[in-house]
Amino acid sequence: MAVVGCGNWGKNLVRVVASHPGSDLRFACDVAPDRLARVRALHPGVRATPELARVLDDPDVEAVMLATSAATHAEIALRVIAAGKHVFVEKPLALSCDAARAVVEKAAAAGVTVMVGHLLLYHPAVRFLRSLIDGGDLGDILYMYCQRVNLGIVRSDENALWSFGPHDISVMNHVMGALPETVVAQGQAYLQPGVEDVVFVNLRYPGGRMGQIQLSWLDPHKLRRMTLVGSRKMAVFDDMEPGEKVRVYDKGAEVSQDYTTFGEYMGLRHGDVVIPRLPAGEPLFAEVDHFLSCVRDGRRPLTDGRNGLDVVRVLDAASRSLADGGVPTTVESDT
Repeated sequence: MAVVGCGNWGKNLVRVVASHPGSDLRFACDVAPDRLARVRALHPGVRATPELARVLDDPDVEAVMLATSAATHAEIALRVIAAGKHVFVEKPLALSCDAARAVVEKAAAAGVTVMVGHLLLYHPAVRFLRSLIDGGDLGDILYMYCQRVNLGIVRSDENALWSFGPHDISVMNHVMGALPETVVAQGQAYLQPGVEDVVFVNLRYPGGRMGQIQLSWLDPHKLRRMTLVGSRKMAVFDDMEPGEKVRVYDKGAEVSQDYTTFGEYMGLRHGDVVIPRLPAGEPLFAEVDHFLSCVRDGRRPLTDGRNGLDVVRVLDAASRSLADGGVPTTVESDT
């Protein structure tokens, strides 16, 4: 194994890969000397290098995990694939549909695994929500909304849509089991010209289902919350809660076919609130473990290259809508 990019998030990949019993971390690669020094101090058995070519030329390296800046994801992934190695790419897979598609196609032609770091799909809370949907506990999903805001790191190389959006879009596509048909996005760049720090996204899924995402790094609250409203029950995933991350509400509205007054026609149900006990475990470890097992067994990852391309399709449509002032924009179909 090798990890390329050892910055704020890459250092976590280094930590998990180095400690995983199924991997042998041979290289950590980064152009910043201070990051390499940190790797050497914490993981003296790992070869720290600024040279990507050294990593790719080593025949013992079978798989590479990328955590570089988003603008370099597709370019470096293609170099890894050309070297005949499996590749894990942090979100987003690329900054355009064409670049993401190129990674998917080149990997298929080379017979190597591509996996994208949509971390939340490996979170126990999201897995539990998916089991509720599959089991019919929530009924038909009617709509879903997500809030991912804080007063946090202000980025200059990507806006709030591309920085935060992949998390919620990947989960929303997973929950809905489909891509949205159209996207409307509006935002403003209050702190830096041309870099939107606040973005609101509305998505229309097949069957009249709706999704909404609020993204911002200019907000007094720190929220990481998802709300699902079904025809039978409702559920909330609050990732800022230290323990009770999911609550399932036995609430809803029921329409009677046998009525004489409006009160009899429309009835509201207020039932119990259930807080399930979720399995313990770090989502990042589960994600890395899944990548390793897929490489080892030749299985298709849950968040494979096609999944990553689908998220980029939605981001691309949202970007076009954002640039056009919020015009409803069709999501590119799978050709």
